[in-house]
Amino acid sequence: MTKIQIISDKNKKSLRFKKQILKNIKFHNFKKENLVVVIGGDGFMLNTLKKNKYSKKQFYGINSGNYGFLMNKFSSKNFIKNLSKANTVSISPLEMIVKNKNNQIRKSIAINEVSVLRQSRQAASLSIKHGSRQIIKKLVSDGVLVSTPAGSTAYNLSVHGPILSLHSKKLSISPISAFRPRRWKGKIVHDKSKIVITNLNPSKRPISAVADNLEVRNAKSITVKTNSKIKFNLLYDKNRSLQKKIKIEQIRKETS
Repeated sequence: MTKIQIISDKNKKSLRFKKQILKNIKFHNFKKENLVVVIGGDGFMLNTLKKNKYSKKQFYGINSGNYGFLMNKFSSKNFIKNLSKANTVSISPLEMIVKNKNNQIRKSIAINEVSVLRQSRQAASLSIKHGSRQIIKKLVSDGVLVSTPAGSTAYNLSVHGPILSLHSKKLSISPISAFRPRRWKGKIVHDKSKIVITNLNPSKRPISAVADNLEVRNAKSITVKTNSKIKFNLLYDKNRSLQKKIKIEQIRKETS
């Protein structure tokens, strides 16, 4: 019998779902290998994936949080059928390398986005390159955000960044409240790009860099690139694929 690992958040709803699942799967043999059922919200799923970044496991999320973009809707009645027929989507995270004002290096991965944010009342003053090419010489803003396709409907969308198709092989660079140049809307680059964001005035205008939910303060330079060596295998119900969720958001954006 194929063993299933169940990882659950600690809230009442998650624990209730876990109890129902354990009751349902007792005598069922799944064909899929290395199955992990993750019960919680998007944040809980992101943390679980990061803890298992070098595993070959397949993650089936069940939403017990709010939006649950990375998750599936729980159905006690259809759980076995949904899990058995779920489709796999493989995604790679961003890797963030930060050098702080003391020249210390910090690394982290981000599944949704890397955000660079002003750390004080002063606006951030940034230059952005990809490879040797200058994207913008000087951006004065509240910050800037580099998003994956999977994360393009999260924080990126709320700062009016573009929604990227899951298989677009692109990354979105979006300004956060741009002050100068006021009309700069950002840029879409290839997902093999190495993006370097430099703080032009670290003493007067400190910034922090955040990979999903891990923050590094007093950043001097931030390098962002796709780490294609890491692949997360996410399982989705047939009628609720990640691609379909992204398409729904694209339509919603056009008609709202």
